[in-house]
Amino acid sequence: MKNKTLYIGAAVVIVVGGLILGLSTGKTEMIKLETAKITRGNVSNIITATGALEAVETVEVGTQVSGVIQKIYVDYNSQVKKGQLLAQLDETPLRAQLDQSKATVDQAEAQVKYQKATYERYKTLIGKKLIAQSDFDLQEYNCNNAVAALNQAQSAYDKNKINLDYATITSPIDGIILERSVDEGQTVASSFNTPTMFIIANDLTQMQVEADVDEADIGKVYTGQRVDFTVDAYPDLVFEGKVTQIRLQPVETSNVITYTVVITAPNPDKNLMPGMTASVSFYPAEKDKTLILPARALNVSIDQSEIKIYAKSNPEVTIEEASLKTSSEKERLVWIQNGNTISQRKVVVGNTDEANYELLSGLNEGDEVLTTFEPEKSESKKSVFGPGPR
Repeated sequence: MKNKTLYIGAAVVIVVGGLILGLSTGKTEMIKLETAKITRGNVSNIITATGALEAVETVEVGTQVSGVIQKIYVDYNSQVKKGQLLAQLDETPLRAQLDQSKATVDQAEAQVKYQKATYERYKTLIGKKLIAQSDFDLQEYNCNNAVAALNQAQSAYDKNKINLDYATITSPIDGIILERSVDEGQTVASSFNTPTMFIIANDLTQMQVEADVDEADIGKVYTGQRVDFTVDAYPDLVFEGKVTQIRLQPVETSNVITYTVVITAPNPDKNLMPGMTASVSFYPAEKDKTLILPARALNVSIDQSEIKIYAKSNPEVTIEEASLKTSSEKERLVWIQNGNTISQRKVVVGNTDEANYELLSGLNEGDEVLTTFEPEKSESKKSVFGPGPR
C-alpha cells in the first residue's frame, strides 16, 4: 500500500511538471509590417575628401644679395602695403663695391677720351699718308677696345647699384605677414637659392582649399560645383565654397592616385586660418523638393508563406501576389498599402544618397509604401495555475 502511494505521487509530479513546461512558455510567429509615406525632400549624392586651407595668393619675400640684417620693421600678422619697407640690410659693403665700380668707370672714360683723341690724329696722318696703315689699324683697335672696357665697367657699376637697392626689402603686395624667418643681426647668404625672409598672404577674407579627390570620384567633380566643408576648430559651423580648378597632374601616395581640386571660399569673419584641415563634401547630383522614396522600400519582398502568416492575424487585409518584372536598372519594385490592400508597384528611381532615392515616376505624394515586412518571434507565457494574484 505504501509503494502504491509513492507511485501515484510520482506520476502526479511528472504530469504537473510536463504541463508547466509545455504551457508556461510558447512562441507565436508574427509578421512585422512598417510603412512610410512618399514625401518631398532633398536627395544629394555626396563625395568626401580632405584638404588644407591656404590663402588665395601667397608671396615669399627674399633677398638677392648677401649681408647682415640691420633692421626689421614688421612682425607676424603685420598688415603691410605694396612698397612698404620690411627690412634693411647693412649697405656698407655694397656701397664700397659701388664706389669701386664708379672709379673703374671714371678710369675707363678717361682712357676712351685719350684713345679717341689719338685716333683722330692718326686719322689725319693716314689721310696724308705720313704713317703706315698698320699703325693706324693698331690705334683704331686700341680705341675700340677702350670703348668696350668702358661699357663693361658701366655694366658692373649698374649691377652694384641694383644690389644696393636690393638691400632695402619692400613688400610686393598688400597683405598680412604670415611668417618672419629672420631676425636683426642675422646674416643671409644669397647663392643659388634666394633665402626666404617673409611670407605674405594677400587677403585672408578669401581662402582656398586644396582637396585630394580619389581617382574613382574625380569624374563627378566639375568646375563651379557647390562644396561644403568643416574644420575641427569650428565643428558646428559649415562653410561653403566653389570648385575653381581641377589639376590634371595626378598625385600618387602609397599606390593611391588622387587629384588636387582647388576650392575657393569666402572668409569675411576670418575664422578660417591657413593650414587648417578641411573635411570637404562635394555634391555632384543634387535634387531639391523632389519626391523621395526610402531606400528600405526597395528591399521588401513578400512570399506566400509570409502572406499566410500575416493573414492569420489580419484577415481583413488582402495581399496581392507578386507578378511584376523590371526591364532596366532605373525600374524597381516596391509594395504599397492602400487601405486594406497590399500590392506590388513598379517605380522609376534616380539619384540616391543611400538613405533615399529620387522618385521619378510610379507613385504620388502621400502614397504609403512598405519599408518592412518580415517574420518575427513573439514569446508568450501561460501559467497552468491561472492568473497571478491581484
